[in-house]
Amino acid sequence: MKLAILSRNGKLYSTRRLAEAARARGHSVRVLDPLRCYLKIGEDGFEMHYKGARVTGYAAVVPRIGASVTRYGCAVLRQFELMGSATPSSADAIARARDKLHAHQLLAAQGIGLPRTVFGDNPDDTTDLLAMLGPPPHVIKLNEGAQGAGVMLTEKLSASRGAIETLRGLYANFLVQEFIAEAKGADLRCFVVGGRVVAAMRRQAAKGDFRSNLHRGGTARAARLSREEAATAVRAAAVLGLGVAGVDMLRSQRGPLVLEVNSSPGLEGIETATGIDVAGCIVDYVAGLAGARRKRTANAGFTDV
Repeated sequence: MKLAILSRNGKLYSTRRLAEAARARGHSVRVLDPLRCYLKIGEDGFEMHYKGARVTGYAAVVPRIGASVTRYGCAVLRQFELMGSATPSSADAIARARDKLHAHQLLAAQGIGLPRTVFGDNPDDTTDLLAMLGPPPHVIKLNEGAQGAGVMLTEKLSASRGAIETLRGLYANFLVQEFIAEAKGADLRCFVVGGRVVAAMRRQAAKGDFRSNLHRGGTARAARLSREEAATAVRAAAVLGLGVAGVDMLRSQRGPLVLEVNSSPGLEGIETATGIDVAGCIVDYVAGLAGARRKRTANAGFTDV
């Protein structure tokens, strides 16, 4: 299989591990910086070039698109899809997951447990908005933040109002959520590949912080999930259309609550904590998708790209 990995940096752990796992399985791999891909779109078809050369013949593409390049990265991924490449997560699915508000609406509509969440735009509505949520502590999140950046905990109503006013002054999009005290600064990262949880870890926030992200000094160890937790993670990924996802959840008194569904979850923390070859699971899944696509194309009488 000829495989492309969309990543800004081929030296990053996740990108490197995916390339290693693919080559170990006999696949041809190339890492492409999505910002160096440029596209031709016309009624006669789709074309892509990379650093002056035409991009063609990729059976599959694995997206590792950072939040800062979501729009352009998704355009490149969509072009690959239109050119016939298989991908574990479509461009549209990644865009849905990156918009926290949209993702929360879709998950809630399917009855998936979430922390209570409010969203509003007008400063005149702040008092009633917070009343809808309930008393503090409150968690305030930027709508497109990542790795714990842009997440604040406010313990007084005046602090919540002040943070909201500041973010509105910066024209930032944000959500306000209830704080789940019984989680005690811990969450679960469930790694979903192809409709099953292949690895899970419990992350604990560093002392004095409530964010359990490993990039923020949190620690991690392998976790054993309940059936309800595993089923919730799989459903959350499916609702957003992600074949590969990192589903972050809290253990609460009312069951598992989904915090976020990450479309480009990092591999280093989960592989280190669990010892599981998650990169290999992803490559095997993508190879299966590419094989199924080739079979459908052959049965339809078309020539694959």
